[in-house]
Parts: sequence; C-alpha cells; structure tokens
Amino acid sequence: MLYVMRDAHCAMLSSGRSWAAATRLVCENPFSPFAYLPQSRALAASCEMFERVTRTYSKPAFNLGVAERVVWERPFCRVIAFGEPSDKPKLLIVAPMSGHYATLLRSTVAAFLDTHQVFITDWADAKQVPLSAGNFDLHDYVDYCRALFAVLGPNLNVMAVCQPSVPVLAAIALMEAEDHPLAPCSATLIGGPIDTRRSPTAVNRLAQERGLAWFERHCIHAVPWSYPGSERPVYPGFLQLAGFMGMNLDRHVSAHWEMFDHLVRGDGDSAAKHREFYDEYLAVMDLTAEFFLQTVRTVFVEHALPRGEMRHRGMPVDLSAIRRCALMAVEGEQDDISGVGQTRAALDLSTNLPEDRKAYHLQTGAGHYGVFNGSRFRAEIVPKIAAFMALNVRKAPQGRVTDRANATAVDSVALRAFPGRITGFDGELPSASECTASHNLHRSSEQPA
Repeated sequence: MLYVMRDAHCAMLSSGRSWAAATRLVCENPFSPFAYLPQSRALAASCEMFERVTRTYSKPAFNLGVAERVVWERPFCRVIAFGEPSDKPKLLIVAPMSGHYATLLRSTVAAFLDTHQVFITDWADAKQVPLSAGNFDLHDYVDYCRALFAVLGPNLNVMAVCQPSVPVLAAIALMEAEDHPLAPCSATLIGGPIDTRRSPTAVNRLAQERGLAWFERHCIHAVPWSYPGSERPVYPGFLQLAGFMGMNLDRHVSAHWEMFDHLVRGDGDSAAKHREFYDEYLAVMDLTAEFFLQTVRTVFVEHALPRGEMRHRGMPVDLSAIRRCALMAVEGEQDDISGVGQTRAALDLSTNLPEDRKAYHLQTGAGHYGVFNGSRFRAEIVPKIAAFMALNVRKAPQGRVTDRANATAVDSVALRAFPGRITGFDGELPSASECTASHNLHRSSEQPA
C-alpha cells in the first residue's frame, strides 16, 4: 500500500511540476518581460527547486565518451564493457546492489579506462524484472559472481565497492576451495562490510537493534501493477533514499539552500555541479526482498562470514581456502557506513594467503563516498590499486585449453542456474559436462610432468 500511495502522491504533483516549469520558462526567457523583474531569478529558482525535490529520477547514463558493450546478461544483471576489446589487463568492477545504480561508480570506471579493459556489473531494478524471471537472493548473487569470474577469466582483476565485498569474497573462497583455474588473480575490496562487529556504525547498530523481523515488517512492499515486476516483494528505492538522506539530513538541506542561492546569484557552474551530483544520488532502484533480508541477516545480524558460519547452497564458505587470489583492502578514515577495520578483516581471515599477496590502505580524511570517488581517490588510492594489480598478475598455465574455453568455462552449478548466451565472446556457453572436462584439463595442465 505504501508503494501505491507514494506513486499516487508523485502523480498528483505532476501538474504542479508542469506549472513550475512554465513559470520558470517565463522568468528566464530573455524574450519575456517578466525575466527582467527584480524577483524573477528568485521565482525561477524556487520553481526549479520544487520540480527537483518532487520528481522521480530515472537511471543515469555513464557518458564516459567511450563505446559501451553488453557482454553478459541475465535477468538481474548485465555486464558492460567499456571501449573496444584490447590486450589491457582485465578489471571487473562489481558495483553495489544497495539502492543506487552502477553509474554511481562512473568516476571509478573512468579512473582505470586508460590502463585496463574495464567491465562493470549493471544490476537490474527489481521493479522492472517480471515475477516469471524468478527470485534473486544472496546465493544467486554469489553464483552470478562465480559465473562472471570464470567467463571473464583468466587473469581477471576484481574490484568490489562496498556491499558486494561479502559475496565477491565468498565466490572467490568457493572457487579457491575447488582449485578453480579461473579464480581471479586479485581482488580489491573497498569500504566493504566484511566484519561489521569492528567499529560498528549507525547502519550496523540499526540492524542489530531492530532485528530481521522489523525490516521485513517495515521495509518490504509489493511492486504496484504499473511496473513490469508487478507483485514482486521488494525493498523500494524511495525508502532506501529516505534512509540515505536521513543519515546526513542537515548536509543535504544545506546543499539545497546553497543551490537556491547559486541560482539566484546566477552562478551557473556551481548550480550545474549540484544538479550533476543529485541527478545521480536521487536516482534509486528497488532490491528484491529475499536478497535484502538475507543480506541483513547474514552480514549485519549473524556476522556469518567472519564467524566461519556462512554457507552457500550447503557448502561452507571458508576464507582460509584463499591461497592464490591476492587481496587488497581499502578503507576511509571517516567512513560512516563501513567502519575502519571492517574491510581489513578480509585480510585477517584469509589465513593461508601469503602476506606478500595482501595489501591495505587507509585513506585519511575520506568518507564512504571518498574511497571510490573524488580527488583523493584519483590521486592517492587509484595508483596504489593499479600497482597492486600489476604486482599480482598470475601467468596462465601452459598447455591450457583454447581461449574460447577459457573465456566461457564456468562451473557447472552456475551453468545450470544461468543458462544462455554471452555476447562479445565466441560462441555459446558450454554444457556442464564440457565445462567439467575443461576444468579438469586446466587442472591437469598445472600438474608437473
């Protein structure tokens, strides 16, 4: 009901937004006599602010000036490759599935375009996915990651920003336990909630205090009939946005007052920066209820991964199985989402990974957003990540199977779960038996003669 009420409220305000747009045009058009009245700028600014705070924001575009190719697609995710295929090192950026679109990492992608062939996970808005596509939970997220690592391997570098740190690390641990030849050669975890018992933040404490039943009762709503995902239970994006805004409400109110002042004074450049940021920040997507609730329980309530109790489809997720994939943890000194030490826990828990394949960076003066975006990120964090990835390139085994098999050989579990085609590579995904044969051939090629 809340979802329907919210949509009805937006619809009722649509006529007001139209009047505001018309009034703004009259006050700003140089051919209009009203544009030269003393109060015209203030009235035009008021109209723009009203329109911006009452409308819903659609999914932004990356607009990075390079070609974009969809190379992998499933109901809840597609993978975008930037630029033309090249021999540059491969980097898969796993974007957070936590309310905002993958375009929030636009600057993160841009920072590596010159040095890497960059891919990014573009997660689907759950309200746009029909019920016939099935459910999507944390187990499915891990399966997607495993399939992607195999499809884009070998010698794949992975970067997980915030929320995906847990499923990405779990997928790597499962592949390492199987001695999978296409496990990533390096993984960089940025501001991720690996162990939220360390330096708990307000977000962590809320999950502990409220419990899973509270979230299920207050945060889960059915998608209205007007969307393709009608009747799908979701955690709506507008509720997530309310939480984001509420954490730093005074900062957002001040930013909008400054925006109003910039418009009145005619400071177009400052106003444009405000629009650019909030066009991205206010664009949100729904999450499937099963994924959201399972993540809350596993990561924030039970702390299953750091306690060694996380299981994936019956299999234990043991971080001590990680022996080859190099790990780097990046944290922000002022991060109010993932406290200091929560991401570094991944290095402590990977007890069988050699110390020379671990790296850690604490960025002074950076908050959660600053560890993957902004001037400090570009100047101080990016060079360290690039050096870490270059240092940990793993040579492909000699006598391996064909490049096509390397590019498409995913484990049989992922194949059964996500059959279909992959674009941008040669041919169709192999069958489970072909995959098993390919896997065994890889393993035999690594054995000494």
